[in-house]
Amino acid sequence: MIIVTVMYPETEGARFDLDYYMKTHMPLVASRGQDLGLQSYQVVRGIGAPGGGKPAFRVVAHLTVSSTQAFQSGMEVHGKEIMGDIPNFTDLKPVIQFEETVG
Repeated sequence: MIIVTVMYPETEGARFDLDYYMKTHMPLVASRGQDLGLQSYQVVRGIGAPGGGKPAFRVVAHLTVSSTQAFQSGMEVHGKEIMGDIPNFTDLKPVIQFEETVG
């Protein structure tokens, strides 16, 4: 299992429609999940940082997928649709990385 983490940086003045993201975008991703190797996902929202600072990221999605290859193959098929939906809920550019559990 691999985790694909999609992070939307906290940026002053940026637009992010969490309602659209949760009710439309993530269901879109889930509906293409079989092709992406998607096993599960979790969405978290940044609410602060130690010492009262702002969070580094506004929203982070953790997608558990079967492999990087499955995810990349699925994105070749559905990536234009999934990535094309981003302007519908935010003007932020997501930061995406692959991760693995080490402990």
